[in-house]
Amino acid sequence: MATEPAELAAAIGSGLLSFPVTPFTADLALDEGRFREHMAWLAEWPVAGLFAGGGTGEGFSLTDSETDTLVRAAVAEVGGRVPVLAPATGATVNAVAQAKAAAAAGADGIFLMPPYLTESDQEGLAAHVRAVAEATDLGVVFYNRANARLDATTLDKLAAELPTLVAFKDGVGDLNAMVKIYATLGDRLTYIGGLPTAETVALPYLELGFTTYSSAIFNFIPEFAVGFYQDVRAKDAASVYRKINDFFLPYLDIRDRRNGYGVSIIKAGLRAIGRPAGPVRPPLQDLTDTELSELTALVERINADRVK
Repeated sequence: MATEPAELAAAIGSGLLSFPVTPFTADLALDEGRFREHMAWLAEWPVAGLFAGGGTGEGFSLTDSETDTLVRAAVAEVGGRVPVLAPATGATVNAVAQAKAAAAAGADGIFLMPPYLTESDQEGLAAHVRAVAEATDLGVVFYNRANARLDATTLDKLAAELPTLVAFKDGVGDLNAMVKIYATLGDRLTYIGGLPTAETVALPYLELGFTTYSSAIFNFIPEFAVGFYQDVRAKDAASVYRKINDFFLPYLDIRDRRNGYGVSIIKAGLRAIGRPAGPVRPPLQDLTDTELSELTALVERINADRVK
């Protein structure tokens, strides 16, 4: 049975969140078996929610059929241990169809991503959110990013109107806007940090009401990712910034060398730990052999430091 929206909001706000990669074979076909293995492994760790077919999961390169396969596989492998959220993306009619398919597949919630390409005003975005939220009884997480940016006034109206709108994930980083949103809505929503490599701003975002964030690195160094989240929640600034210096800054140096590496580097990390998930699909590009070697050395170093 799917999680009730209020229960979903509480669950995903209580711990670390992650977006699993989508494994592909060498010829770029969906590797469902490897995906099931990956989901089962991630669900063994103390994580509060797993988002199948999201950004890190290359949802933008998946067909609707592949997305449905991933969501059903995730639900089956996780077996209720962790909430599974499914994507709703593209044009409004497509997002509504994906939301309905997710409900039929047994997902616990919907991750509403920006509509495809077009720009719109606040009324248009509100209509998009409303259509998806009213399509099912599942809780909806709105992703504030790119051409889908809700202001405090619009978000407040939607939250009052739509009981299934339970969470807001920010991928923009406009602190003034976030202050206005939290001051206006308070605890009506669960707030999720969603900037690329969200760990680097997790501590200041905690002061803005963001009790959680999405961790891409959880895919390949889950113990380190969970430990970092615990440091953030404990407001242990010394530990947070030590780990930022030891791991995240050199990690970001690799990630920022090419557009799209925010996804590619996660699959490279899985190769580095001996759990390969195949290549990324175009238009993304895999890390070079040299960059993979750098990342592997970094991962080995922080793993060695952790067991000392």
